[in-house]
Amino acid sequence: MVGLFQESGPCQVVEIAEGQLGTVERDWGWDRSSNVLYIDQPDQVGFSYDTATNGSLNLLNSALSIPPKSVPPGQPSYTFLNGTFPSFNQQSTANTTEIAAYAIWHMLQAFLSAFPQYNPGTQPNSTQAGVVGVNLFAESYGGKYGPAFATLWEQQNMLRRNGSLPSNTTLEIRLASLGILQGCVDDLVQGKYYPLFAYNNTYGIQAISLDEELVAVNSYLDAGGCQQAIQACRDAASAMDPEDYGDVSTVNQLCEQAQTNCNQNVIGPYEASGRDVYDISQMTPDPFPPATYLEYLNSADVQAAIGAAVNYTETNSAVATAFESTGDYDRGNQIDEMSYLLSLGVRVALIYGDRDYICNWVGGEAVSFAIAAQSPANYPFYSAGYADIVVNSSYVGGVVRQYGNLSFSRIYDAGHLIAAYQPETAFTVFTRIIMGTDISTGETADLTSFSTAGPGNATYQNTPPSQFPGKCWIRDVSGTCTAAQKTMLENIEGVIINGVLYDQASDWQPPASSVSQEAGVPGSVPTSATLSSASLVLGTPMSPSTTINYPTGVYVATDTPIVSATKQAAGTRNVALQNSALWSTRMAFMAFLFI
Repeated sequence: MVGLFQESGPCQVVEIAEGQLGTVERDWGWDRSSNVLYIDQPDQVGFSYDTATNGSLNLLNSALSIPPKSVPPGQPSYTFLNGTFPSFNQQSTANTTEIAAYAIWHMLQAFLSAFPQYNPGTQPNSTQAGVVGVNLFAESYGGKYGPAFATLWEQQNMLRRNGSLPSNTTLEIRLASLGILQGCVDDLVQGKYYPLFAYNNTYGIQAISLDEELVAVNSYLDAGGCQQAIQACRDAASAMDPEDYGDVSTVNQLCEQAQTNCNQNVIGPYEASGRDVYDISQMTPDPFPPATYLEYLNSADVQAAIGAAVNYTETNSAVATAFESTGDYDRGNQIDEMSYLLSLGVRVALIYGDRDYICNWVGGEAVSFAIAAQSPANYPFYSAGYADIVVNSSYVGGVVRQYGNLSFSRIYDAGHLIAAYQPETAFTVFTRIIMGTDISTGETADLTSFSTAGPGNATYQNTPPSQFPGKCWIRDVSGTCTAAQKTMLENIEGVIINGVLYDQASDWQPPASSVSQEAGVPGSVPTSATLSSASLVLGTPMSPSTTINYPTGVYVATDTPIVSATKQAAGTRNVALQNSALWSTRMAFMAFLFI
């Protein structure tokens, strides 16, 4: 749901009135270019569940109690909620990326068999009947998920072709492109760039001192350090658990130790700065983007409308612990997998916002070079230059290095959830990737030999924005509330309106009355909207049966704007971001899929 509601889905959640939330269409939703299927995975995160289980959730510390308990003495009842959740049983979910990949393959087989109308291979205009053409985009931990999922699908296709899998009861899932958004892919490649980025970045922010940078880099390179620990993990996995099933205790222990080593000594020192790991320009707590959708998804009318069996939870400690216990993050061979996908003709696109720390763009650039190094066919990627990403007639949203089917994009002024910060740029890059065009301009390109031209380095220097105004969401206390606000909640002070803590009721600003006409709620549609060249806005009344033609297509540049790095206005930011503990930063994000 992160991608769906905070970034690129067709709708975003807004306040309609006190006690009422609804949704409005998103100007730059990715559904303008493609049918979209968002997936809550691994099992037990989001709305996914194994066994529906009653319990109590303490919003002050995110602790879950099964079976339900009474509200602790002195604690306000609105911070201790009874609900229905997954079992939180570690044995009932995946514990490695490889196992999650099999689960998603089976899910797609079942989904497309049950709903053939959504299978591109069976649609009237399909050129290859029966073949499911897929563009897979994955974010954050999706740097692990995406390559592994895509590689498994190709392996399953081969098994169908040689008769090892029955072709009459399974579907071929043919990958057209793999997009990695702000991906944490491989610490053997990205690890050393954490301290380098923290000390020296294009925003001029020194989150750690020079001494701290050198200590962290040495911790990565030293004997017994992060780098060697990862290699020991992978050597053991290759010898004893080559399928990455996570059932060999010796391998699990070595890989878990590698994760801990890297997180504590190389990545972790940044936390002392008090800066958001998802946006180096902001101090914690960072309320952007707003977490309105967390309250919306847990409202009774929404859950009834979608038939949800459990309450929505953003993360699941049992799933996180299961993955940590196998050291999954430092297993895997994602660099080789992406090189393999390129050899099959799959487009591989890496997209990174330049304000994120936890999966920063400098490490992402290193990943792109590591992929190119795996095959002589990709070597020309090194000599390709950075070209401006021309988003519209007046704005350049970043730069891209592209050779053939491999590309790396740096998106200006974007944190971890790129589309939340730069929605138009993210939509434009996404659409050009799935169309197989020049990502810089959107023009048609022969990707067998196409190469961008420009400087060899992405050197643009940014200006950090001001601190975003604070807002304490009771469904994200740890990520959005200050110590003083947490004390207010504990002492039953202030008022809660639409899931947000205010000092007093008069501090809440009601939305414009027109919002109630523009927004939809479960069981109804907006009562007033018109179509502009950019989006639907308030205007001509319509009935529930009115058909609206939403804007489609993507901008194709004919020249480059004179001002090549003008920031988008703050008002274009349209959704939200979560802050949490270091483990969660690389564990809690779901892959999403585009068909």
